[in-house]
Amino acid sequence: MNSDIRKNRMTETTISILKTDGTPLANQEVEIAQTKHNFLFGTAAFDLVPLASGEYVGEKKEQAEQRAEKITALFNSATLPFYWSRFEPERGKPITEKVKNAARWCLDHHLITKGHPLCWHTLTADWLLSMSNAEILQAQIKRIQRDVSDFRGLIDMWDVINEAVIMPIFDKYDNGMTRICREMGRINTVKAMFEATRLENPTAVLLINDFDVSPAYDILVEGCLEAGIKIDVIGIQSHMHQGYWGVEKTLKVLENFSRFNLPIHFTETTLVSGRLMPPEIVDLNDYQVEKWPTTPEGEERQVREAIQHYKTLFTHPLVEGITWWDSSDGGWLNAPAGLIRKDGSIKPAYNELMKLIKGEWWIPPTKFTTDKNGKLQFSGFLGEYSLTYKGQQKIFKIMRKNAPITTIET
Repeated sequence: MNSDIRKNRMTETTISILKTDGTPLANQEVEIAQTKHNFLFGTAAFDLVPLASGEYVGEKKEQAEQRAEKITALFNSATLPFYWSRFEPERGKPITEKVKNAARWCLDHHLITKGHPLCWHTLTADWLLSMSNAEILQAQIKRIQRDVSDFRGLIDMWDVINEAVIMPIFDKYDNGMTRICREMGRINTVKAMFEATRLENPTAVLLINDFDVSPAYDILVEGCLEAGIKIDVIGIQSHMHQGYWGVEKTLKVLENFSRFNLPIHFTETTLVSGRLMPPEIVDLNDYQVEKWPTTPEGEERQVREAIQHYKTLFTHPLVEGITWWDSSDGGWLNAPAGLIRKDGSIKPAYNELMKLIKGEWWIPPTKFTTDKNGKLQFSGFLGEYSLTYKGQQKIFKIMRKNAPITTIET
């Protein structure tokens, strides 16, 4: 195994096992097995909203359930949709309960949830356009207050603001967020959104998120931090419809943002398994095609690039999550960007990622024998584990803070 992975993703600990009376469990065989990763292996899971709300019937329901099973087998986190124009197409009538159903489904299936996004110029509510800038800002803040409060405990991680670099200069069409960001400036807009979110859920994990990995985003993050904005995680999109970045570019991006010493999530990762989008396309949304099929050659390329991308990111000490965008073909831009084909079958990239995430990067059930003091030496990935002794099971966590000694009472 890569030495950097051992250094950055694993830890060694002495596990001290005690009986209920406090005496050591000496010279006994126990079994330890990993149950969760601390690292977030995620996917966009928008399909779970109609599934959890019972909107699918018959064959569609069966297919959606099969896709959901594949998601939970591989991933441990899910991004749920909060695009304002779809979440609240008519003012005052949000689809809160539908998305709550999906969030509950995720938690019941051991998926950590994230909401995406609270503020974005694209897919924002059209009904904002009849308002003044002051009214738009007030509506946006109230939207944050309502949704973050409504979902507290169900979703405690948020992409607070999405693509703020381009927000004030976006010129494809008029929208409320560009109006207020143009007037307030990027940093003040980011500050208003973060402060509103933080007030509603002080313990939530809050991200700034962008596709722009140029110095403009780097400078924006720096300015936000200097302005006192508490950013928990820097979100970086890596939509590679036009081709894999390669290791060199990926490491350069990581180097640029590592100077802030903040956790980094690769929030939206795309590698297509069909033809590549033409390089002259500047705005990916401009590439509109009716059919974009997956191909055997494309799937071979996708699996190579996906494994390399995940290994590069998993090795880096500041990266704490990768989200695939999204799990099935035919989503955004109708691209063959999934790990699951339209017919529900899995691609080679799914299988190879499974071998990594639940194979090479996973501790299987392993038997140990305690010493006379009830202790054993253990090396594992940061995360959650089960300890089994005579049919009794205890769950414990391996974190940097509880090394070098982890105490468990059986």
